[in-house]
Amino acid sequence: MPEGTITIAAKIPSEGHVSQQPRAQGTALIAAKPRGDRSALADFRTSGCLKMLFPRSAAPELTAIQVNTAGGVTGGDRIALSASAQAGSHLRLSTQAAERIYRAQPGEVGRIDTRLCVEDGARLDWLPQETILFDRAALDRQLRIDLTGSARFLMVEPLILGRAAMGETVRDARLTDHIRVTRDGRPVFADTMRLSGDLVAHMARTATGGGAGAMASVLLATSDSEADSHLAPIRALLPDTAGASVIRPGLLYLRLLAPDGFELRKTLIPVLQRLNGANLPRTWMI
Repeated sequence: MPEGTITIAAKIPSEGHVSQQPRAQGTALIAAKPRGDRSALADFRTSGCLKMLFPRSAAPELTAIQVNTAGGVTGGDRIALSASAQAGSHLRLSTQAAERIYRAQPGEVGRIDTRLCVEDGARLDWLPQETILFDRAALDRQLRIDLTGSARFLMVEPLILGRAAMGETVRDARLTDHIRVTRDGRPVFADTMRLSGDLVAHMARTATGGGAGAMASVLLATSDSEADSHLAPIRALLPDTAGASVIRPGLLYLRLLAPDGFELRKTLIPVLQRLNGANLPRTWMI
């Protein structure tokens, strides 16, 4: 053997076994309480890849920005968030950026579970930025909201099926999305969406998406009079590919379709500013 030659001897299993890749896991718990004329932290814990930022603000609400330091979600990842607003407090939750759902290995599914509780006389705004599905993504997402008494809740869930500006198409993906809302223990809203297979082909159908590459759901649970007062102004902001209704007393629901994420935001931001009664978190504007 020539001098200086380096040799490496390794035992390679004959069956070609490959160990499972490590997966991201993150959990967070946050609770808001009233403190004078402002809202403050009552409880806060995080672990793993899920972090929270608290931008300085003179506003009375407590704003928390969710950060997934894993950079996205793929098959086998687990993300769980629990948040609550105590009586008299106002908690506003958003994300640092769009959440990216990347390609998953066969048989693996990413999971995102969110539980929000809003007490009587409290307010919680759930304002995450877009979820972007990439080709061959697999995601199971659940959002549960428990309201008590006169609690006010505003929610948006924007979804982008590949970034049009990047020439991305989603020809094979899996998404199961569950949203459940209760008030005083009684169900008041439920929505389940399942997308599977060639999403471009599915969304091209007239009865499904009419060629849309982005969509959003907006829900406002509030008093009967407030929900009714928003309906006409909100409808005036919508294109032909959107609709809004007061589906039951105190519950305003909106579904919006758009060709891409840019067009989705052009409609979505004015609608959310109207329902939020203020500007959106700065992360939406960066």
